[in-house]
Amino acid sequence: MLRWLIVVVLAMLVFTSLRSWLEKFGFGRLPGDLRFRFAGRQWQLPLGSTVVLSLLAMAIGQLF
Repeated sequence: MLRWLIVVVLAMLVFTSLRSWLEKFGFGRLPGDLRFRFAGRQWQLPLGSTVVLSLLAMAIGQLF
């Protein structure tokens, strides 16, 4: 369980650092990606982008 928590935290750090680069390719603006303002801060829930990136990672994993 601890291993999965570490993997999830590392993946979130990587995607957060690559967010501006991924937005150039349209990720974060796909249908299903939610953006809203709450408590003076902008929040994002990139559900559609997560699905696309997961499918891409699965396809790459199947090749190797």
